[in-house]
Amino acid sequence: MGRKVFLSFEETILSSIESKRCRKTSKQPESSDAPENHGKMVVDATVAEQAIRYPTDISLLNETREISEQLIDELYAISSLTKKPRTYRQQARKRYLEISKKRNPGGKLRRKAIREQLQYLRRNFRHIEMLLDMIGGRSFPLRHNRQRQYWIIQHLYDQQYRMYKEKKRRCDDRIVSISQPHVRPIVRGKASHKVEFGSKLSVSMVDGIALVDHFGWDAFNESTDLITQIESYKRRYGYFPEVVLADGIYGTRANRKYMKKYNIRFGGKPLGRPRKQTAVNAEQLKQEKLQRRQDALDRIPIEGKFGQGKNGYRLNYIRARTLKTAEAWINSIFLVMNLMVLLRFCCALLTCALKKVQHGIIANMLAETLTVFVFQVMHGRMCLVLNR
Repeated sequence: MGRKVFLSFEETILSSIESKRCRKTSKQPESSDAPENHGKMVVDATVAEQAIRYPTDISLLNETREISEQLIDELYAISSLTKKPRTYRQQARKRYLEISKKRNPGGKLRRKAIREQLQYLRRNFRHIEMLLDMIGGRSFPLRHNRQRQYWIIQHLYDQQYRMYKEKKRRCDDRIVSISQPHVRPIVRGKASHKVEFGSKLSVSMVDGIALVDHFGWDAFNESTDLITQIESYKRRYGYFPEVVLADGIYGTRANRKYMKKYNIRFGGKPLGRPRKQTAVNAEQLKQEKLQRRQDALDRIPIEGKFGQGKNGYRLNYIRARTLKTAEAWINSIFLVMNLMVLLRFCCALLTCALKKVQHGIIANMLAETLTVFVFQVMHGRMCLVLNR
């Protein structure tokens, strides 16, 4: 399923909730034609980690060397050579195991091991080019999957060779997985996960409904998405939010200027030096401090939503391998979490309706039993579908 399908699902969920709210507020007369700001929007970003092995330069080069040896074997089988080109695969494997079994190898040992693997790879690439020239033909003689692997390992070799020569630890568009070359390292700066490997998501949440506004495989600054998220809020609900709650990184001058233009309050510290406390403004500063504390507490639900996705629905272990399937997998997780919010909303309406029955005690027991039963059944079915 593509992005358009999930957008239609999101619109259906939002319209279902808004239709129930409009029934309650339809009797209230509107004071003016221009819609006022209403609601609270919480925004944040997270990373959906892919299910890949933790990448190191030596392990990536070893995997690249093994694939190059497989290519040599398959090309030799269809060539006219009588003797297979020498690859030193046993010696290369032994060298790799020597460094991989060390608990804390030093920088000199790592650099030596990288140089050795690069040398083995350079020899293998020469053999592959020689075999391809000997076989001839306009197309690649092996299947498409092997041709794709050959392109990837050549690009990975160029990156590793460049970093080795320049004595650097990073490069642009760095490949961290041969099977998933679109995955990029994303620096998070957290104590437990300084670097995460997966896609980055920019998410906005309103009344428990979390929507993915920006999906990307490269690292990006999430503050650049805030204006687009506010405009999406206006398109969905017909008015701007009253307050936007976000990290300090969202409080750029451009974003603050935009929110000030539409009378949107930003739940964060103001820019510049803090005002000096005097007898005149002491009470005002105290109220502003309490408001910022309350805004920080109101931001917690979006962190809980990320925790729910990662702990309950494996948002931190995406097993899809391709670009489209990984994006569909992530959007499905958010869809299921939003459906659970809608289910709780419907159960609450059902409980209120049953409580209005004449026999109050029986109705309350029936409402509570039915709510728990429906919630458990739907939750079990959604988890079963997602695990499949």
